[in-house]
Amino acid sequence: MTGTNDPLLTVRDLSVHFPVGGSLLGPRRVVKAVDGISFDVRRGTTFGIVGESGSGKSTTALAIMRLVKISAGTVALGGTEISRLEGEALRRERHRFQMVFQDPYASLNPRKRAGDAILEALNLMDVGAPTDRPARARELFLQTGLRPEQLQLFPHQFSGGQRQRIVLARALAARPELVVCDEPVSALDVAIQAQMLNLMLRLQREFGLTYLFISHDLAVVRHLCDEVAVMYLGRIVERASREQLFARPLHPYTKALWSAAPSFDPDARSRKDRIRLQGDPPSPMAVPSGCRFAGRCPHSVDACRDQDPPLREISPGHAVACLRVDDTGQMR
Repeated sequence: MTGTNDPLLTVRDLSVHFPVGGSLLGPRRVVKAVDGISFDVRRGTTFGIVGESGSGKSTTALAIMRLVKISAGTVALGGTEISRLEGEALRRERHRFQMVFQDPYASLNPRKRAGDAILEALNLMDVGAPTDRPARARELFLQTGLRPEQLQLFPHQFSGGQRQRIVLARALAARPELVVCDEPVSALDVAIQAQMLNLMLRLQREFGLTYLFISHDLAVVRHLCDEVAVMYLGRIVERASREQLFARPLHPYTKALWSAAPSFDPDARSRKDRIRLQGDPPSPMAVPSGCRFAGRCPHSVDACRDQDPPLREISPGHAVACLRVDDTGQMR
């Protein structure tokens, strides 16, 4: 989980807005799924993004993978601005960044043998000599904890955890620098989750992989990630190292997430200390002015509804977007 200070992935002012509705009688509305976020992911490390459903974390992953249209901002991978690439230029760079999706059942073609899924990736990315690719597929199976004789099996003959190993092997076939993981273990039971996470850590050490890890599970994030960003309604509201964020969350929304998983906060284990948020997040089609969390925040004041708080650094590596948090990290 260690790497250099050199960022592999650089995201600046990334926005993904989806136009919806509209007719001759009315204007089109816009869903601001991601709305101006910035972060760096250092080589050889794991950067986690957490938040409720609808926070924009999965859309961020899809935008970085160029699977949804970027409305504004830039995404650079090792100095190459992949957000500007199209067509053949994008295809040539695609081997450098691969994705593991949440559902291993939907990620594999049920009519293709597992080995063919790996070979297809090797052929598509033109990895090595064609005659060497079957051996490479077997090697990938072994590296991800599967047996070479299972190459001939179909997806329905594997368990959920085994299928996700196949998906991971397929992603690694291209020898990527960055692997974007969107809730890759959420469909697995807890014991299998631990096996997958340990496998990912081992592969990271062996191949120098960099992970962007999307999750709502704080235990998973705490186990795997080096740095973490907390998203709410399309924005990053707090960003810090894993140690800083779990030891001292600053933003009221981060504290509420931690409170919902009291094993992370021994002082908030009793029900009376648990932070209960009121209501649901606002619609991304009607983003409120000022702080987007103000309507649910137990600490909000009138100024919170008027001023959009910038993400500012409170201590080295620890940034928060909250008007109520002072420069020492205390609530005003």
